Amino acid sequence: MDGYEHKGYSGEENRQYEDRHVTPPMEEQYQEPSPDKKVPQPLSRRLWEWFKVIVIALALGLLLTTFVIQRNTVIGKSMLPTLKEKDELLIEKVSKWFGGVSRGDIITVHMENRSFNEGQANIIKRVIGLPGDHVKLDGGFVYVNGELLEEPYLAASAKTRVKNSMYQEVTLGADEYYVMGDNRDASLDSRTFGPIHKNDIIGEVLIRIFPFKTIGVP
Repeated sequence: MDGYEHKGYSGEENRQYEDRHVTPPMEEQYQEPSPDKKVPQPLSRRLWEWFKVIVIALALGLLLTTFVIQRNTVIGKSMLPTLKEKDELLIEKVSKWFGGVSRGDIITVHMENRSFNEGQANIIKRVIGLPGDHVKLDGGFVYVNGELLEEPYLAASAKTRVKNSMYQEVTLGADEYYVMGDNRDASLDSRTFGPIHKNDIIGEVLIRIFPFKTIGVP
């Protein structure tokens, strides 16, 4: 008889077929959370983490401003025409300990222990004489080790006048520096109070950061 042949299956074969298609029980379908999935932290833990970050940032900032770099604002006119009042400067404090202070550098100086301090705790001046130098003021000019000091940063009409005869001619000792302002007639400096010590130096002017139109090394 035409048609198709029906092939029967044994009971064992039927059970194997059913086993392959049975849906697992509900409890076997549950999956544990992925270990990569982050569990939200309690608010108190997050606040503690932020507190630690803030404390570390403040500590690093304090170390930097104490030992490495700080911002200063120019007060007064003693450094005209190079620096103007309210100029904002970054001062680095490291180079002075490694022989980095050179003639012509602009530095900031502690003045708390001096009777002549222009009413300020700190002043800003230019380095004229280095340890061991012989500095002499004569005829409105500066001589260092017997040679006329070229000072292109001064105004064309500027003259270096003697203010205290005690410091008109000096030989600097170890760790002593002779400093003056660029605006010689309006500057209270080593001509009045004598050389400064290395320990009185706060740091060297690194860069002017304000006004923006004059950003750069002064």
